[in-house]
Amino acid sequence: MNIDFPLILVILVFGSGLVWLLDALLLAPGRRRIVSRLQDEYPQWQEEGSGQAIKYQARVAESAREPALVEYARSFFPVLLVVFVLRSFLVEPFQIPSSSMVPTLQVGDYILVNKYTYGIRLPVLRTKVLALNEPQRGDVMVFFPPHMNDTYFIKRVVGLPGDTVTYRNKRLYVNGQQVPEEPLAVLPEGHARYSVGLETLGGDTHLFQVDEARPA
Repeated sequence: MNIDFPLILVILVFGSGLVWLLDALLLAPGRRRIVSRLQDEYPQWQEEGSGQAIKYQARVAESAREPALVEYARSFFPVLLVVFVLRSFLVEPFQIPSSSMVPTLQVGDYILVNKYTYGIRLPVLRTKVLALNEPQRGDVMVFFPPHMNDTYFIKRVVGLPGDTVTYRNKRLYVNGQQVPEEPLAVLPEGHARYSVGLETLGGDTHLFQVDEARPA
């Protein structure tokens, strides 16, 4: 079950902000009037420990106390707003869900994703409102594929629009040119199922892993 945390965060931010705003506009002025009237009724309300001060505090607590819901909304709204802005427009944490990025990224690792490298998107809707940079070969990016828009993928960019990408005999080709590879070690045949090496895409060198037991 995938939890739509961005949607939950949006609801909490706007819900707490709305409660706080409505209270400030509609209810808080009435409470301030009550407090002002009680201060006139108990002119010695500032004298700590006096009978009037005790009665004044009791009347304020009874008649002009801020509702618990408003108190919680006022306390949590600034924190939720900061988290919302950070996650929606600056950085967002993601957990590596599968072994497709091994050995560069391990299953269960957490990464922080720059949310504005390629442009600004609306939270939840994911609609791009401001385009900035374009993806480049070698970039590691997080995306939601159209056929599974509730599941994120973390992959490395191999081909760009218009490129022809081929994987043949465990070798990667882009536009007919083999992607440069450099093995890290050579083991005797039969001693290893995986081969690991260095691969260069778009000037960026990274580790790659090939399962030798799987067909090319």
